[in-house]
Amino acid sequence: MIAAVVAAAALVLTSDDLRPGATMPRVLMATQCGGSNRKPALHWANVPAGVRSFALVERDPDAPVPGGFYHWVVYNIPATARSLDGSPAAKTGTSTTGHAAYYGPCPPPGQRHHYVFTLYALDVASVGGSAPLTGAQLEAALRGHVVARATLEATAATAE
Repeated sequence: MIAAVVAAAALVLTSDDLRPGATMPRVLMATQCGGSNRKPALHWANVPAGVRSFALVERDPDAPVPGGFYHWVVYNIPATARSLDGSPAAKTGTSTTGHAAYYGPCPPPGQRHHYVFTLYALDVASVGGSAPLTGAQLEAALRGHVVARATLEATAATAE
């Protein structure tokens, strides 16, 4: 008898607004860079068994700050969610700006930066306490709880 091994499909993160590796649409960028500071529509599929919640981080690793610039931090997204649609159960963490809100990209003039959206599928229903977590705090809290992860990356530049 031959045993068949079927690998589970990997967690996938997609967007109606972003194509992997493409330039980020202006509307998603910060207002001071000519954008509307609109959050991208994100969706995911191929969720593995045992997932109890999700977390999402958008980070610019090219930013000249230690650890990169966190633009968006969202966690305690229900396990039943398959998109980031503003679920009241989800908690918005603190971006590098110090505010618990999405902050669209706005790289220095003439420089192209990468914006990495990472979705974490977790084996815990929630992380953190009552105060919003920063991106670095969230990533530390997720250690040992990540069942799967998916990324989506876009780039952006501001005219000189």
